[in-house]
Amino acid sequence: MLATAPTTSTTPPPSTGLRPWRWTREQYYELGKLGFFQGKRVELLYGEIVEMSPINWPHALAVGLVSDALALAFPVGFYVSVQQPFAVPGSVPGSEPQPDVAVIPGSRRNYATHPDRAAIIVEVANTTFATDSTTKAELYATASILDYWLLDLERRQLHVFRDPVALPAGLGATAYRKHVTLAETDTASPLAAPTANIFVRDLLP
Repeated sequence: MLATAPTTSTTPPPSTGLRPWRWTREQYYELGKLGFFQGKRVELLYGEIVEMSPINWPHALAVGLVSDALALAFPVGFYVSVQQPFAVPGSVPGSEPQPDVAVIPGSRRNYATHPDRAAIIVEVANTTFATDSTTKAELYATASILDYWLLDLERRQLHVFRDPVALPAGLGATAYRKHVTLAETDTASPLAAPTANIFVRDLLP
């Protein structure tokens, strides 16, 4: 008779000895200077260099509509950054995504390097919903972004993530506690501009 395998094990599985190389922001910039990313759109996520998809017209149109709406919602004391690097503080070994739209406090001349704070960040998802709703959401929560919006073009919805909170000790991650899904007939107001009511349909192509 065959012995029954135990349901639990007290011995950890053997290590394969393989570990991925994680790039720092400094190394990432050095690679850029050496021409490794010539003609490519890339961003740094948790030390991994990720190539971004080409921008199709629905995505470009939605980014323009979002940036126009937020420029009206934040008329004074902020500026709108479109598809520019955003330095995530506290991310090890390094992260520098390029959010589709970010509203940055102050003026462009206030910053000597890429900004590391934002009143709101918006990603537009055409083919990247899975990454934007998980990896990117965790990344922006780590950066203490209080208001993260994800515009889903395929389902014509707006996902609003708020209230970043550290996960239980040992996981070394941060996530959003609140997640609301809005239909195109709904309205949304940025936390930092609560009097502005933006129709989701006005952000969609």
